Amino acid sequence: MESAISPFLYLPAAGIFDVDGVLLASPHERAWREALAGFADPSRFTTALYQAVVAGKPRLDGALAGLEALGVREASSRALAYAEAKQTRLEGLIDEGAVVAFPDALQLVEKMSKLGWPMAVASSSKNANAMMTTICLPGGVPLMDAFKVNLCGRDLPRGKPDPAIFLLAATELALPPGDCVVFEDSPTGIAAARAGGMLSIGVARLGDSALLRAAGADRVVTTFGEVASSDLTEGRRQGPAL
Repeated sequence: MESAISPFLYLPAAGIFDVDGVLLASPHERAWREALAGFADPSRFTTALYQAVVAGKPRLDGALAGLEALGVREASSRALAYAEAKQTRLEGLIDEGAVVAFPDALQLVEKMSKLGWPMAVASSSKNANAMMTTICLPGGVPLMDAFKVNLCGRDLPRGKPDPAIFLLAATELALPPGDCVVFEDSPTGIAAARAGGMLSIGVARLGDSALLRAAGADRVVTTFGEVASSDLTEGRRQGPAL
């Protein structure tokens, strides 16, 4: 476990959060795996494969990448059907109450909010808002209300690892990209943050620290408890006036 010290020469002034795997333990991976029946053996869809080639990407891109990684024939022509099957299964899991929040993430968001950090939430998933709607911070404030900017599910020409969603978040926060830190759990998301000129913290909840480091994360943590309070207070003090 890494010590809770700041890894940054310049402390950022705003935070941009991914949702799945960062704020919420959502059933995306499970939905992808269970929807694979009829396309390939679901048991071959491992957590490592999900993190390496599917996580963080727009739905159709993730479907194609997953089928290709599994060597499915005619993957390009079958990707849409797989993506639709995954979406149907995911909606069922959400209705069943399969979405839970990570307590450490909620604590961090609440702390940042109280310190006056401007925050954005930026997920490629069009299901992110539906999953966040019923979640509240420890103090009772709705999770959705903590974010000044919400780009979840926004239609963009390109998904991660293209930095478009993060650059748009910085624009709507009225900050230069270099003043933002991105919290991501996927190598694709870390690559997008780097491409956008932003600092990044990789959240390795699945034992995938090596993948996040290889993608270029400025720091990797296993829980948000490793983000020091000084990172937050000094970041707000040194950041530009808003």
